[in-house]
Amino acid sequence: MAIHGFPAGFKLAAQFTATTFTATGTTSWTAPAGVTQVEYLVVAGGGGGGYNGGGGGAGGFRTATGLAVTPGNSYTVTVGAGGTGGTSNSGSSTATAGGNSVFSSITSTGGGGAGDYSTGTGQNGGSGGGVGGGGTGTAGTGTSGQGSDGGLGFGGGTWAGGGGGGASAVGGNSSNGVGGVGGAGTASSISGSSVNYAGGGGGIGYNTAGTASFGGGNGNINGGGAGTAGTANTGGGGGGGLAGAAGGSGIVIIKYLTPLATTTSAPGIWTKISQLVYQAAGSWPSPPLDAIEYLVVAGGGGGGGQFYGGGGGAGGYRTATGYAITLGTAYTVTVGNGGAGGSAYVTGASGGVSSWNTSAVGGGVKIESAGGGGGASYQSPDGSPAGSGGSGGGDNPLRISSPSGGLPGSGNTPSTSPVQGYNGGTSFYNGSAYNPGGGGGAGAVGMAGNISVAGDGGIGRSFAGTYYGGGGGAGAGTGTQGAGGTGGGANGVASGSGNAATANTGGGGGGSNTVSYGIPTGGAGGSGIAIVRYADSYPAATSTTGSPSIVVSGGYRTYTWTGTGSITF
Repeated sequence: MAIHGFPAGFKLAAQFTATTFTATGTTSWTAPAGVTQVEYLVVAGGGGGGYNGGGGGAGGFRTATGLAVTPGNSYTVTVGAGGTGGTSNSGSSTATAGGNSVFSSITSTGGGGAGDYSTGTGQNGGSGGGVGGGGTGTAGTGTSGQGSDGGLGFGGGTWAGGGGGGASAVGGNSSNGVGGVGGAGTASSISGSSVNYAGGGGGIGYNTAGTASFGGGNGNINGGGAGTAGTANTGGGGGGGLAGAAGGSGIVIIKYLTPLATTTSAPGIWTKISQLVYQAAGSWPSPPLDAIEYLVVAGGGGGGGQFYGGGGGAGGYRTATGYAITLGTAYTVTVGNGGAGGSAYVTGASGGVSSWNTSAVGGGVKIESAGGGGGASYQSPDGSPAGSGGSGGGDNPLRISSPSGGLPGSGNTPSTSPVQGYNGGTSFYNGSAYNPGGGGGAGAVGMAGNISVAGDGGIGRSFAGTYYGGGGGAGAGTGTQGAGGTGGGANGVASGSGNAATANTGGGGGGSNTVSYGIPTGGAGGSGIAIVRYADSYPAATSTTGSPSIVVSGGYRTYTWTGTGSITF
């Protein structure tokens, strides 16, 4: 007999829970029953700004999904405090580093304190502190996979301090009287809304202060007072000023899928036969599947060709939970190819677009990730950027008539929120040394070339414990070649054609180089991927096409496509 309506008070078979820790110090978290893996965000405390100095480095930024936990076990959680700002040139009054933040085996390193006017050197950390206003010393170094280096100071009569490094960009170098900007941080939606974290602090400026974003504090001007503190619970670096400002405290967020207890009763209108059936079984029926989680990664861009090829940009990376679906509707996925490598005069090709719900059926919107931009090649046109896209390609220092006459490619093109990728790295040329920039990654900008090395590719982002969307490393110039970003980005080469990125990661292709005129090409970008998953308490899809791999593990039912296909729930 038919049930005359669904019972009121239905509960989902599982739901996401996010637990946030904001108080500095150490505590613990116990994995609930049925929880075997978690997503995490661990941001350390930002470094303090310098006395007449640079901006503090952002706290280390680490996030990923799929970290294994054991139900009932307790795990250490530490939230790092922000570092103190510098109030003089020496001793205990100089800026200090932020505190480390910890969850289980994951440690994010505190941001480096900034250099002051006299000693100058920024401290190493999650992201490095900027150089002080006197212009002497070296910038603090960021920790790989957590942040970026600080910026340089400027000496002389109109001195200025360098910006602190951020999670996704190096701190800005200061110039004549102008403080360096704080390096950009990274946005995360783990809490349920997009929040900015881990921006570097701005440096002091003799005339113009260095600005900051993503939770970093602005610098001040000479004689203008203290810098601005980093925002609490963002890990932002403190701004430099007459007194350096404190860095922002860190944060730890743990997100997991919580199985809900099966209820043995449910109010509503039921037939007597239905009541007898469900009471005998000891449970009531769960509602049908109504939402899924997705990952869509586009194809990576090809690396630049011939001399000093820039790294290819990673394919766009887009993911979200809670995408509403309609049962019985066929949802199409498209997976983009990697772009071909470039050659002399020809920038690397952009990667192909990947999408979920390509035809926008079932009342849902189309989710599209843009292909990565290609790396710039030898004698690309003056003034033209490398390829733009999900993440941007790296620049080449030798254009048709003007060394350093170009620009890196732009990431997050077209714009999405959260961002789908980052810009490529700039090239370096000083008349005798020239090194190209790395391709942008899904999680960070491509590294700039400098006097001794070509730029590394920007790091990718993790989904279910696997990284995707690493930028391609640049080919060697007068220095050593750049490394590919974690997430399938290919390494650049010292000589010859570039390396291809890893298939089905959306990684950018590696840049080429040659010691004589020839036609070496950049490496091809990696093809993209599309993944859909939901709690395994729900039934399997009724049909699929495109031969996706299907895995049931860790509380999820996961479908992965490496080419075009579809799924009907």
